[in-house]
Amino acid sequence: MKRIERLSVYRRFLQEIAGSEPGSVYSHELAEKTGVTPAQVRRDLMEIGFAGHTKKGYRSAELVAAIGNYLDSPEGDPVALVGLGNLGRALLPFFAGHHPKLKITAAFDTDPLKTGRVICGCRCYPFDQLEEVIAEENIRVAILTVPAAAAQKAAGRLAAAGVRGILNFAPALIRLPKAVTVETMDITIALEKIAFFARRSGDES
Repeated sequence: MKRIERLSVYRRFLQEIAGSEPGSVYSHELAEKTGVTPAQVRRDLMEIGFAGHTKKGYRSAELVAAIGNYLDSPEGDPVALVGLGNLGRALLPFFAGHHPKLKITAAFDTDPLKTGRVICGCRCYPFDQLEEVIAEENIRVAILTVPAAAAQKAAGRLAAAGVRGILNFAPALIRLPKAVTVETMDITIALEKIAFFARRSGDES
């Protein structure tokens, strides 16, 4: 999992410098920008079958393509968004056009004022149609932005419908079969951690 995250960071850095840097990059440059050692960078890239040159480094464009071939589905991955509250509605425009291989193609909610509408370019369906739409759209990835009390039930229905990866923003521990990958982004815990270390840093200065 950590290697996948690092590969994503390498690609983002390479895309950010595209057109403003020489056509090659060295492992120590990637290491400096991503917080790992040059040796770790080389190991990660060897894992995807990409080798550099001692003197010339890695060809940037070719490396971006190699990482994309490893991380991305050639056809792209349609994504479901479950929960169109404040956070869900904020995520829709953020993801629109942000990643060509990941697109939110269907949203679900229980609020009749939201369902049956196209919101930020994405159609919102009633939650009762989740299984039907997931099957029709061949969706295997979902984002969960429902209240904590509804998270486990919603995740269970997603898993039963065939979803195999869930990005969970609900502040709740979700238990699913091992075949389903769950990544929980608890914003409150992250902010508490940052605030704690910020106070400690202030006390030590």
